[in-house]
Amino acid sequence: MKINILNTFTNSLTVSGHFRISYFLILLLTVSFTGLFASETNLVWSTPSHNSSESMPCGGGDIGLNVWVENGDLLFYMGRSGTNDENNTLLKQGRFRIRLSPNPFKSPVDFRQELKLQDGSVEISANGTTVILWVDVFHPVVHVDIQSKHKVSSEIRYENWRYIDRLIRKGESQQNSYKWAPPKGLLMNRDSISSTGNAVTFFHRNSSNTIFDIAVSQQGMESVKSLLLNPLANLTSGGRAWGDNLRFKNTESGTYAGTDYTAWVFESSKPFTKQQFNIALHTGQTPDVETWAKELDKTIAGCSPTSDHKKTIAWWNAFWQRSFIHISGQASTLSQNYTLFRYMLGCNVYGTSPTKFNGGLFTFDPVFVDSTQAYTPDYRKWGGGTFTAQNQRLVYWPMLKSGDYDLMIPQFDFYNRLLKNAELRSKVYWGHSGACFAEQLENFGLPNPSEYGWKRPDYSDKGVEYNAWLEYEWDTVLEFCQMILETRDYNNADISRYRQLIESSVRFFDEHYRYLALHRGRKALDSDGHLILFPASACETYKMANNPASTIAALRTVLKTMGNKDSLLATIPPITLREINGKPMISPAKTWERVNNTEAPQLYPVFPWRIFGVGKDSLQIAKNTYLCDPDVQKFRSHVGWKQDNIFAACLGLTAEAKRLTKLKLASGPYRFPAFCGPGFDWSPDHNWGGSGMIGLQEMLLQTTDQGKILLFPAWPREWNVHFKLHAPKNTTVEAELKNGKVINLIVLPESRKKDIVIMNEDKE
Repeated sequence: MKINILNTFTNSLTVSGHFRISYFLILLLTVSFTGLFASETNLVWSTPSHNSSESMPCGGGDIGLNVWVENGDLLFYMGRSGTNDENNTLLKQGRFRIRLSPNPFKSPVDFRQELKLQDGSVEISANGTTVILWVDVFHPVVHVDIQSKHKVSSEIRYENWRYIDRLIRKGESQQNSYKWAPPKGLLMNRDSISSTGNAVTFFHRNSSNTIFDIAVSQQGMESVKSLLLNPLANLTSGGRAWGDNLRFKNTESGTYAGTDYTAWVFESSKPFTKQQFNIALHTGQTPDVETWAKELDKTIAGCSPTSDHKKTIAWWNAFWQRSFIHISGQASTLSQNYTLFRYMLGCNVYGTSPTKFNGGLFTFDPVFVDSTQAYTPDYRKWGGGTFTAQNQRLVYWPMLKSGDYDLMIPQFDFYNRLLKNAELRSKVYWGHSGACFAEQLENFGLPNPSEYGWKRPDYSDKGVEYNAWLEYEWDTVLEFCQMILETRDYNNADISRYRQLIESSVRFFDEHYRYLALHRGRKALDSDGHLILFPASACETYKMANNPASTIAALRTVLKTMGNKDSLLATIPPITLREINGKPMISPAKTWERVNNTEAPQLYPVFPWRIFGVGKDSLQIAKNTYLCDPDVQKFRSHVGWKQDNIFAACLGLTAEAKRLTKLKLASGPYRFPAFCGPGFDWSPDHNWGGSGMIGLQEMLLQTTDQGKILLFPAWPREWNVHFKLHAPKNTTVEAELKNGKVINLIVLPESRKKDIVIMNEDKE
């Protein structure tokens, strides 16, 4: 019964974001919980931490907490999706500090801090006192529950470093959309904070003039400004913290990790054995603060901690039932870190913005990432409102096989919201239709201003980023289009709301490259009737490319998956092959003028586009590319967004996949083992973790164009594993490999069992 219920749950999710599921069903799931993620799987620390870099993530809905105990104080940062200021910094919502007296955490003899994966909470205990932190999945509310066997008193501090306008220092604008080129005197504007009775209210309200206005003017889009989506103007983000048995005491000043702050201090009215403390958050574009405050009041009035906690626990229980990978023995660290990283992704299921590749909701004080960047806790490299598409995709591809289709909605809706802005770019600059999405994309749909170029020659094409890395790179949106299409195939999702996004993104390439060809000569197509994809770009690496393999593979695959686009598909040129030392292999492009980065777009036809790979006639050509292409060999690495582990798995190169996956999913340099990085980006490096997840999944399960499901296509026989993953046609596969033999196999629906092909298994 358990398995049938779980599949009913998974199949009830739709990409539209609506759920056809009752809480009764969720509670049944809770009862049927298998225990795979029971207490022995949870992460437990037996000593306090030294600083915020040794924090533990906790979250739900679209809120992330960094939780740690330091010098007897329990502290946590709050991050929330979509809380961007006027410069497009993604703001923390502050830091809380809880101090108990007598202090059980000061000299603990039985300290325990546990991330309880099955219910999404963090529990800290010592000397008879327990503090439980949890975030409501369905409402933006953080709960802190304190229980003690002995009466204690509490002091709860809300600490905020934005209590004043702060001059942004040299290098600090990497956290916002100005990046390395901020205007002189740029400020991070202060928050508004007030206390009354047992509560403190805090918020940051953006002015009506923001980086959006600067970018529109810079990029020559003023004629359509009134038509453009602007997510920043009058955006107010913040909340209110309150608790029973609390009263305001005073404000105090302090410094943490080199950043000064003001603390609003509350104390318990009397000693207690139980105390509840809550923080409700609200983010919205409102005409005034009063409207924002009324909407916050509605959130607070709707709080029902007991029932809300039951529903939150039920959601997490069901989340862990969707899929899992559990490796036993010496490689168990890999599945542990896979699971912990998936947990962090699950904390942004209802985000108004996607999970950012450069830290998500869980960044901490930057001085602990790079001692030369001692800025405020709001800092992260590569911006807060800037989304680098090549990096973002690695965060979201693993969600298909893990069955986390609801987690993909924030990323899909991100592009869908910006569709009109992207189409207006094409109209304004070139006079044709189709959506032009840049690679370094702001949350208002225009290229990042500094990547676009502040000092551009008058003759430059205003639609192109004047940037050696990013010029003519606009095909990554097709990966998100393919993800949308595959949720339809995996989960019967209703994707009608995204149809225009997909069609317009493809149409851009057809219309734009005909437009460019006709500006060079008389014919729109080459002598074979194909588009001439020039000038183009094979990722950020092979620049001024002609017919790049990554773009051709993307267009071919998306068009085939869409269906009924044969006439357009016929105009897509073939992927160029070349020969090196007598071995045929995939060429990065037909021609290119320079190599600018260290990606391997010649292997994108392997992943994500799956034109070459295991079970395909062209496998050897792709293997030659992986093993013999001099650039691919030179660029190979496991760090950050590097994908060699994925390529190796998709090509059935078991030894290589094993080697690289052990490096990719090894514990990171911080106390929480799934905090990777910084790699090329920032910590925790979410595209590092995402690429690790993808590679591990591909080692276990791949599918063919003929509907076959390949099990263990790149799996070391000596690694014992029990997993459950998803496949197209509403299929789940649960299998256990022990000592090289499959000892358990459950395929649902059972009709799909005939499509299973077990590979790399020891035979009798």
